Amino acid sequence: MRLTQSGSAFSISAELSAGVSLRACGDGDMGASPSAASPRQPLPRSASRHLSGIGTRSVAVVAAFLAFATLPLQSQAAEEPPALNPFGKVGVEREDQFPGYIEMSDGSIHCGMIYLTRDKRLQINDEKMQRQREIPLNVIQQIECKVKREWMEKEWKFKELAKDEKMYTGRSYPAREYEHVVTLQDGRTIEGGLSGVVYLQPQIYDPQRPNEYRPAVEAQKFLLHKRDKGEVGDELKSLKYVKLIKLGEEAYREGQQKSKNRTVPAKPSR
Repeated sequence: MRLTQSGSAFSISAELSAGVSLRACGDGDMGASPSAASPRQPLPRSASRHLSGIGTRSVAVVAAFLAFATLPLQSQAAEEPPALNPFGKVGVEREDQFPGYIEMSDGSIHCGMIYLTRDKRLQINDEKMQRQREIPLNVIQQIECKVKREWMEKEWKFKELAKDEKMYTGRSYPAREYEHVVTLQDGRTIEGGLSGVVYLQPQIYDPQRPNEYRPAVEAQKFLLHKRDKGEVGDELKSLKYVKLIKLGEEAYREGQQKSKNRTVPAKPSR
């Protein structure tokens, strides 16, 4: 019997030349003695069955080896990602992001996919329940921010080192406190102080121009405050804040329409 390999294919052949005699395995090692003078004799029935069993087992072993050897290749082919179309529509990369828009206090509108830090929830101090609540983004319909109090805070500094006496510098900075109203999908509202970070991934895909080149755009970061302050010398109107967040397909279309209708204020001439 002979096992040969050619590439990834295997072949098994059993050759018995004339004058080859087989001895029983139990009596010792298998051997062969040539007998060139004697003509070719048919194999005994027991030897044929024995040889047939050896061939069948060898084929089964080789087949199992081939199946095991090709598993990494099949796994690699199955895990290979499909080819990307650079001009195609950008797919959803995160399952926890939702369409919508964010409106700032200066009137600017930002449309896109809105999401939070992964595995995070919005934390709000529920004034009615007098406790802190955590709300996932998928149950929120909109978040509205209201100004609770705003003022110009005076800047103070210590008059001398290692003393508690302070003196007014004559400068001031804007300060503001906020209250948020969270409207859930079922219509319920929760009011209170809210703080958190919201991200917005702009959508630059236009169905009317599917073959247009679309460069990568980084997500925008928006902060929700309970209390905020500006820089020394700034005015209250310069302290911008997130005024409204609305989620949903309809809200996304509403934001696009509001963005188109918004008039950008002209820059003052120098």
